[in-house]
Amino acid sequence: MPKMKTHSGAAKRFTLTKSGKVKRKQAGLRHQHHMKPTKRKRHLRQGAYADVTNEKNVKYLIPYK
Repeated sequence: MPKMKTHSGAAKRFTLTKSGKVKRKQAGLRHQHHMKPTKRKRHLRQGAYADVTNEKNVKYLIPYK
């Protein structure tokens, strides 16, 4: 059985924690900064975890990470 290829786009966006959770970056920090309050931008810098409904799909895309 051949090895699976890692989805390179998913590998750039997601990482796996030691406990098996999928870590991701917050969305909404790319443009239109003048409309967003400083507090919101500061909180968007923090990482987040992918929802449990998406974990199975993401783990399939990054099998060796």
